[in-house]
Amino acid sequence: MRTRVKICGITRVEDALAAAAAGADAIGLVFDPHSPRCVRLEQAEAIARALPPFVTVVGLVVNAAPALIEEVVSRVPLDLLQFHGTETPEQCRRYHRTYLKAIAMKPDVDLIAMQARYPDAAGLVLDTYSPAAAGGTGQAFDWARVPRDLKKPVILAGGLTPANVAAAIAAVHPYAVDVSSGVELSKGIKDTKKISAFIEAVRSAA
Repeated sequence: MRTRVKICGITRVEDALAAAAAGADAIGLVFDPHSPRCVRLEQAEAIARALPPFVTVVGLVVNAAPALIEEVVSRVPLDLLQFHGTETPEQCRRYHRTYLKAIAMKPDVDLIAMQARYPDAAGLVLDTYSPAAAGGTGQAFDWARVPRDLKKPVILAGGLTPANVAAAIAAVHPYAVDVSSGVELSKGIKDTKKISAFIEAVRSAA
């Protein structure tokens, strides 16, 4: 099975179209006001509606108020929600949308237990733990910590770049890889050449 690619932290239509043209399977829109990659609803609508068919649009939230999430899902044509904070299973499922649950790779995290805790999650996004930010840190974690017997699809995130993504895939064999800062010119502004190089590296790893 080929490894899917999500380009996260998209803030511009042109970057979303570049990701799609390079072969990305999904793009991520961040609705966390603490993130430098946060998009306004108007931005998100424009980006999502500009994409061609068969590119999945993921909306990322971090411990967001229900009112914000409800407004996002009512206005932006999302395919998936990604809960990137400490949301409970009940909080994740209340919107009746397919969702991914991000797991911060703290030293004591038990991924088998997390998988059981979120039984209706479509997949687990494994990201580097940082007390300062929920994601987009540019730092990788020890990929050897990911157990091979997880049943749910693993979306590997955290510090991935065109230079290391092949090694990450060899170590983890994830369903998908998720990159943000590793393909940027600056926070929220993507580099078309880096996107293409990242996706080519993923394909070569197969």
